[in-house]
Amino acid sequence: MDKMVDYKSLAAFYKGKKVFITGHTGFKGSWICLLLNQMGAKVIGYALEPPTTPSLFEQIGIEKEITHIIGDVRDLSMLIKAIEVNQPEIVIHMAAQPLVRESYKNPVETYAINVMGTVNLLEAIRQNRGIKAVVNVTTDKCYENREWHWGYRESEPMGGYDPYSNSKGCSELATAAYRNSYFNSKEYQTHGVALASARAGNVIGGGDWAEDRLIPDFIRSIIKGEKVQIRSPYAIRPWQHVLEPLTGYLFLAKALYEKGPEFAGGWNLGPDDSDAQNVEWITHRICELWGNGAGFEVDKNPQPHEANYLKLDCSKAKVELNWYPQWNIETTLESIVEWTKAYLNKENLKEICLKQINRYFNL
Repeated sequence: MDKMVDYKSLAAFYKGKKVFITGHTGFKGSWICLLLNQMGAKVIGYALEPPTTPSLFEQIGIEKEITHIIGDVRDLSMLIKAIEVNQPEIVIHMAAQPLVRESYKNPVETYAINVMGTVNLLEAIRQNRGIKAVVNVTTDKCYENREWHWGYRESEPMGGYDPYSNSKGCSELATAAYRNSYFNSKEYQTHGVALASARAGNVIGGGDWAEDRLIPDFIRSIIKGEKVQIRSPYAIRPWQHVLEPLTGYLFLAKALYEKGPEFAGGWNLGPDDSDAQNVEWITHRICELWGNGAGFEVDKNPQPHEANYLKLDCSKAKVELNWYPQWNIETTLESIVEWTKAYLNKENLKEICLKQINRYFNL
């Protein structure tokens, strides 16, 4: 990319800042804890136990370098207490039930975590003073999907066909209601809270061990010496390396902290259009990168509904936040293969993550 991420200004801003991360034991949460720790931030993590075995959180040993709280976002009183005790300045909300297929199996739990978890966190923030910037992380799937071939803008209506996608749309609506009712820009001098939401694409990267996701399923199949089963070969998704949206969240939180409600609202943080590839292309390319006879086949069994075409218009973030995707899909897939082969070779995975962070920021 010709526009590089300004790591120095980000690191200078976050050094010494107290940042409260929900969902810190998950895949994205582990990466952002490591990233913020490298920048010198004081990270407070609040989440359930790691959701997978193995888990990136445990593989990189980040627990020892942050304030680590085991807690449930459905527990309002515990959230209030955790924020009261730790007095963060910035909150990034990533705790979620993040899987479409799981939401079909457990819709009540999905709504409880993704909607009421968001409401509980916003209520805990409302009852504690001192927080200046809040980013609620949702998803590209929060939009009412019309299967059109141009990117969704932040002003498009919320929707969601399946319980997961719909619950994230509901989380967006709850965020807007709290912003209007309790953190209104006209009363910013009174409450001092700038609240935004961030909608990323299909986030991939080393250390994702979740079930029912293309790349983790591929890795598990490779380890077993089996062909990976793909469900929707022609479904197009906005694939992006995990460091892309995480950097966007940090840029957004910084802007909210420094400039207040001017940056409140919804933000798309997706990849460039050229990286919106279909599932078959992604699988074929990663098989080539892996080598050793890796292959795939299409699962012919009936599948629950998922969107066929989805991408985001990220013009707003590029213009106003000066945030740009750094790694194309080719570099992203290469980094995943590198990370996974390091895992199989029993290398130091924290060092691999730090190496990729340094490469991403061109350090």
